[in-house]
Amino acid sequence: MDLQSAIRFLYPPQCLSCGAETMAEFALCGTCWRDLAIIDGLVCDGCGSPLPGDVSEGEVLCDTCLESPNPWQKGRAALLYEGTARRLILYLKHGDRQDLVAPMAAWMAARARGLIGRDTLVAPVPLHWRRMFSRRFNQAALLAENVAKIHHLPYCPDLLHRERATLMQERMSAEQRRENQRRAFVIPAKRRAMIEGRDVLLIDDVMTSGATLGACAEACLTSNAKTVNVLVLARVARDT
Repeated sequence: MDLQSAIRFLYPPQCLSCGAETMAEFALCGTCWRDLAIIDGLVCDGCGSPLPGDVSEGEVLCDTCLESPNPWQKGRAALLYEGTARRLILYLKHGDRQDLVAPMAAWMAARARGLIGRDTLVAPVPLHWRRMFSRRFNQAALLAENVAKIHHLPYCPDLLHRERATLMQERMSAEQRRENQRRAFVIPAKRRAMIEGRDVLLIDDVMTSGATLGACAEACLTSNAKTVNVLVLARVARDT
């Protein structure tokens, strides 16, 4: 038995979510995989929400995006924020499970087609320095860096700067969230030449109302980005 086989015998691969034994590294067991709400089929082109019906070649928007258009062009999400997906994201954010980044980024990269060009600039939603200090890492930046590597795209971790801390948004309405994020982000002077006339892909871990991503997209467009698209690991389900 070689060393690698011995290690696998002593420490068999475990499910990323529940810890049950699996056949492969960085995988989910059958139960957790079935509980992973993958978004496919027809989705809203604006926010990535799943929609009833067959896939269409034309643009399709949910009722919310029709009533309140987003400042970005297209949005996609890999998963719904529930079940296994919610558990994994909380492990990453609050449990320092950075081993989850690679498989998460792979799920996101599969949804990025249609959002990227050959020279699209990939950037994460930034954390305020106080939250960065307490958490020690920005999960959106880890995901963005890996998505950029998968698609061989340029990546800029500090394209956006969060100028002020914002309030926690769990109990806020969509309008309150937008007001909370208004003018919270800027493009630093040293990055304005980089973004001008450029297609930008903004990346975050979770989308609820889209207020944070909207504020980031507005900052990019104010600094003369050509287009802005958004990609998230998971989005909160909503009525469409």
